[in-house]
Formats: sequence, structure tokens, C-alpha cells
Amino acid sequence: MERIIETNRLCTYDYFTKCICKLKEAFPFLNLSVIGKSVMGKDIYAINMGCGERKIMVNGAHHANEWITTVLLLKFIENYCDAYKNNCSIFGECIERMWKTKTVSIVPLVNPDGADLVCGGMDTNSIYYKNAMKISSDFPNIPFPDGWKANIEGCDLNLNYPAGWSNAKKIKYEMGYTKNAPKNYVGDSPLCAPEAKAMYNYSVYNSFCLSLSYHTQGKVIYWKYSDFLPEESERIGKELESVSGYSLDITPVESGFAGYKDWFISNYNLPGYTVEAGEGENPLPLSQFDEIYKDNEKLIITAIKLA
Repeated sequence: MERIIETNRLCTYDYFTKCICKLKEAFPFLNLSVIGKSVMGKDIYAINMGCGERKIMVNGAHHANEWITTVLLLKFIENYCDAYKNNCSIFGECIERMWKTKTVSIVPLVNPDGADLVCGGMDTNSIYYKNAMKISSDFPNIPFPDGWKANIEGCDLNLNYPAGWSNAKKIKYEMGYTKNAPKNYVGDSPLCAPEAKAMYNYSVYNSFCLSLSYHTQGKVIYWKYSDFLPEESERIGKELESVSGYSLDITPVESGFAGYKDWFISNYNLPGYTVEAGEGENPLPLSQFDEIYKDNEKLIITAIKLA
């Protein structure tokens, strides 16, 4: 079949929405939903595959300059749907059987405004772009826009969930991130960012049994939050480590609170993972994409299988 997702171009919001439309056209059985809107009013999409009772959450690009994870998940959606349509297997796993027993909800682009800023999809004369430049000017050691991780208002979305948020605030304030910033600002309160609130509401509504949150970089899988030890969490983590070649590890203390994975584990006591794909300095170059995809397709398939 003709490939839908191009893996050699920047993922602006305009390109992202065109990919979503093309995927729906090629695979009418895909279920698309809008789970919320960004600060700038962009739709935040969830793409649902399968009809099974056990639901898995996979998300990407909480952080703006980690947009390559969006391309990764779009490509996975294409390959997974193609395998289902043609009754094929991926790594020996029958996708038709998985489709009937599991439902995979993928939110490929949690932070559409931020990704647009980094990828050059935003009007440089817009008030949002100018405000981001103003925020960035107070942090001259962070390159603009390549160093931008936050949403367009300068709230780090993966520090805005209600799991140890006050701990995250203390740590990041001590690091000097006491106001809106390109990264590491926890926000004025948990879930004050509409993008994080959308993820929270969607997750509460769906009661997922496992979550994968995609970030870059480091080739590592973080599996633990605080003293929570969900049943099967470490075992599944070791399987993900084995199939991907990534290292299973515990999140460093300075980054160990208020993320989606942290909230998911603490709220449900179920397996949740942060996958740091690729290596180098963000934003990772698209020249790494093929290797990143190769490492992670089997990881995601294994997570779906074991959930």
C-alpha cells in the first residue's frame, strides 16, 4: 500500500491534522475523537483502535520539542491498522485477535501549540508567538524555539498533574523556574493547563488498564512512582526492556513528580510507563526516526499484548 505518514518532515499542526484525515480515509474503521482544546483552540485528538474491553493509553508530545514522538505514534497507527485490514501479524502477534480483545487509545500530540512553535508552524506575528518570545527572553540559556518544552503559555504539561505536584513545585522553584518558562514551570495549580486537563478527563472517563507516555531522549523506560508497586508493573517493564533494548529504570528525583505517568500510577495503582525514545539533544533529528521506530514498534505491541 502507498505510505500515508511521511517520516522526513517536521510535524506542524497543519501536517498533523492532514495525517489524521488521511488515516481516517484509508481506515474508515478508525475511531477519532476530540478530547479537548489547547490554549490556542487547537483540537487535541485521540485515535482509537480495536473493540476490546481492556483499554490502553498511549500518548506523545507532552513536550513541544519532543514532537518526533507524534510522528512515531502516527506511523504506528498506520502500520497497526494496515495489519488489521489485511489480516497480518506484527512480530508474530495476530493484530485481528488483539483488535478484538484490546482497545488502544492514542493521543499523538498532547501539546499542539508548543509543537507548532518549535516546528515553525506558528505565525511569528501572532500574540502567542510574541508572548512565547517574551517568556523565553527571561531564560537566555534556553535556545528559542528549539529548547521550548512547555505549552504556549509556558506551563510544562508533564509537571501539571496532581501527583506530588507540590513536590515538583518545590524542586523546580529551587532550580529557578518560579514563573512561566520554556520548560520546568509547574503551572499555577494542578491541571491549570487545558491540555493536561483534557488528558486527565479523558483518562478518568476511560479507565485505562495501562499507559505509555512517549518522550525523548535517553533510550530508557521509567516505570515507578513513589512507593507504588502495581501488580505486574515491573514484570511488564522488564518485557518492554527486553524487546526494545531500552533500559528499565526509576525516574530521577528531580523529574519524579507531577507527570502523567505519576498520576496514572498513583490514581489507579496500575502499570504506567514513560518511554524516553532516541538519544541526543532535543529536538531529535528525523535522521533518527527509523531507529526509534524499530526500537518502539515491538515495545508498543508488547505493551498491548500484556495489558
